[in-house]
Amino acid sequence: MSDLTIESVTTTILDVPLVRPHKFATTSMTAQPLLLVAVRTKGGAVGYGEGVVPGGPWWGGESVETMQAIVEKYIVPVLVGRRADDITGIQRDIERVVANARFAKASVDVALHDAWARSLDVPVHTLLGGAFRRSVDVTWALGAASADEIVGEAQEKLDAKLNFSFKLKMGALDPDEDTERVIRIAQALEGKAGVRVDVNARWDRLTALKYLPKLAEGGVEMIEQPTPADQFEVLAELNALLPVPVMADESVQTPHDALEIVQRRGADIIAIKTTKSGGLKKSAEIAAIAKAAGISCHGATSIEGPIGTAASIHFACSETAIDFGTELFGPLLFDEELLQTPLKYENGQVHLPEGPGLGVELNLDAVKTWTRN
Repeated sequence: MSDLTIESVTTTILDVPLVRPHKFATTSMTAQPLLLVAVRTKGGAVGYGEGVVPGGPWWGGESVETMQAIVEKYIVPVLVGRRADDITGIQRDIERVVANARFAKASVDVALHDAWARSLDVPVHTLLGGAFRRSVDVTWALGAASADEIVGEAQEKLDAKLNFSFKLKMGALDPDEDTERVIRIAQALEGKAGVRVDVNARWDRLTALKYLPKLAEGGVEMIEQPTPADQFEVLAELNALLPVPVMADESVQTPHDALEIVQRRGADIIAIKTTKSGGLKKSAEIAAIAKAAGISCHGATSIEGPIGTAASIHFACSETAIDFGTELFGPLLFDEELLQTPLKYENGQVHLPEGPGLGVELNLDAVKTWTRN
């Protein structure tokens, strides 16, 4: 085994253009900022992690700028001189100096796993217990665009056999208009693909009670986070009312949140993002709680680049709790390839990358091109 002592940690912010604007309930983006974290060991291994949020601080309060400041000023001093395989001890000590900031912590968690696995010349999934499958289903998110745009983009994905289920963003429009738009899309894709919606916690209880049953009747097969994250009792009420599954996303960012959802029967599915949870170890804790309660889990996305996506693929392929597919499409939304060999997407799935660590190698010229000056 090579020397696992952490010698240095560096951070780089990238701004990577997207193939099209991606619209959320409250914002839109044409480029995705990424914080790239590199952990170097004395033995020569370099592990990478990503700090990334979907569209900026509107979602969880963090941005690549805040992540970079926290990692460099508060987390790096905890890391340097420690061993890359001392992840449990490192995370305990990070918690003593940094509260919350789970997206920032996730970037470090993944970089440590990557460096450790590369030092051992094994894939990251080996450290997670081993992969029991080599690919996972991928749902494509279509943003909050018009019905005609959505149907056209979905048909292109279907024709290319890239995706067979689609998630639509809601919450940016008047609920009447938004609901009519989604039902039109669901009817246009009926018999061709599954249609799901994500309200991004933007509706209040009465709005949700009025419109969610209409969406279910109109052909929507799953409803994600319709109401504010902290209103567990409202989510439970809606979950009991609706004939289709409800998925909790913003409501579940910690293992304790998962326990709240389980105890209140607040959702049929939990969206696990390795980013929002603080990394691979915390994601596994959430998965264990859900699995014990018989609640399904979905491998969700924060629109990660290839490093964050690869980490989530390793997690999904080694975690049996992920039984409701994934949305690990992030790199396909990027207009620039950051890897020497792209991740493999085909037949509605993304495949587990082979090789040590995360199994991917960055194209450092592309990284340099999109590094923020």
